Amino acid sequence: MKLINIKKASIFLVLIMAFNSCSEDFLDRPIQGELTQENFPTTAEDALLATNAVYNSLRSWNYNFGGLPITDIMSDDAHKGSNPTDGASTVGPYENFTHDSGQDGLAAWWNTLYEGIKRANVVIENVPLIAMDNELRARYVAEAKFLRGLYYFDLVRAWGGVPIVLELDPPIDLTRSSREEVYQIVERDLLDAIDDLPEKTAYNNSDLGRATRGAAKSVLGKAYLFQHKYSEAAAILQEVINSGLYALDPVFQNTHSINGEFNEESVLEVAAIPMEGTFNGGAQYGNTQGVRGTPNRGWGFNRPTLDLMNSFDNEDPRMDATVIFLGEILDGIQIIGDSETPNETLDGNGNLIQIECYNQKVWVPGTTTQEQWGHNRRIIRYADVLLMAAEALVEVGNTGQAQAYLNEVRRRARENKPDILPDITESNPNILIDLIFKERRHELALEGHRFWDLVRKGKATEVLGPLGFREGTHELFPIPQTEIDLTEGRIEQNPNWN
Repeated sequence: MKLINIKKASIFLVLIMAFNSCSEDFLDRPIQGELTQENFPTTAEDALLATNAVYNSLRSWNYNFGGLPITDIMSDDAHKGSNPTDGASTVGPYENFTHDSGQDGLAAWWNTLYEGIKRANVVIENVPLIAMDNELRARYVAEAKFLRGLYYFDLVRAWGGVPIVLELDPPIDLTRSSREEVYQIVERDLLDAIDDLPEKTAYNNSDLGRATRGAAKSVLGKAYLFQHKYSEAAAILQEVINSGLYALDPVFQNTHSINGEFNEESVLEVAAIPMEGTFNGGAQYGNTQGVRGTPNRGWGFNRPTLDLMNSFDNEDPRMDATVIFLGEILDGIQIIGDSETPNETLDGNGNLIQIECYNQKVWVPGTTTQEQWGHNRRIIRYADVLLMAAEALVEVGNTGQAQAYLNEVRRRARENKPDILPDITESNPNILIDLIFKERRHELALEGHRFWDLVRKGKATEVLGPLGFREGTHELFPIPQTEIDLTEGRIEQNPNWN
């Protein structure tokens, strides 16, 4: 109850909710609508509401990869899930890489990211003109720049070069910028944000979830990794580590449960309260993946694969904390599952290829879908920072420090069981990188990282080729056909998608 009260009091939630009526009248319409930059925002109160609106895009269902965890489903970690027919034509194609430019979710994902960018531009352009506390004004602008950088990072990962919109009245004939130009915007916005964002300790409970200096540095480090700028990534990520502001929760299972909300491991977290409807403060990310059937916690998409389960080391506690099995009892509730979903699925040769199970990382105690809407999505955890830093350090030749960060993650995963997950002593860089990636898979499974990791390290063809991945095509998503049509072809399609 204490955590729920904190979330109800949060500016990040409550004032965003208060802004919904304003966003419906203003930010969800073209900038040149009835409310414009001439009359909003003009006061300190407006500045707060406008800044909160930029965060609200994070809580949109469609921010989460078009409403469904399609990047997990496209990896070797997850199946489509739900029952066999539900989403078969809309979500199913992502699992076998038969999706196309009109696939369900792509346009909504694209539009949500650009909506967030538009809202950020309102703050960045207009809040500096408001007579208000200088420090607070600078922080609001920094928060907006952080979020704009994050949204462009999401865009460039998914689609490569995209149109860059940095003003409220952009030209109508925009075309795609290059991948390199988009990354320049990502880096510039995040570096600018770092200068004026506070550390997480500067916020009180009512502001939990706002952008911090550590979050900006962590996203920047990830952006450097995607560009293979390993020296820059190692440096900025070690600043986060050496700040002393973050630590691993001693219990891995807490990292996604209500017991671990906004704890020392949380670097970037999206808050929610257990109420159906985003307008009420809920988030549908957990509901989309919640147990289907009995108890009815959601739709049951994004089900763990046998390949993921079999990849864990013997007795690794993270496997049980990642997967919900039928018959398991969680918080006093027995998981019975969905009557329309086979307990086991066999291929044509009688081999077991799938079982009914669910993503435990979105579990919230309760028996109804309402509680499931209260799951906080963790976008970046400190464990991710440690493993990213370890990877970057191997690439620049510092295998000793890389081992130390890798083993820090493994020691937490052990949970006081000294006979499992021994420290890594391997110093061969090629082997050590593979061990770090294995650790990333087990530590961050079903959190939306695996597909991107395989693509950026050039391992996607090897691992995902048997699932349908085609080199030279599936590294990027197709530009939504609606965007190509609206611009009469000025926005060109990605290679091999025509």
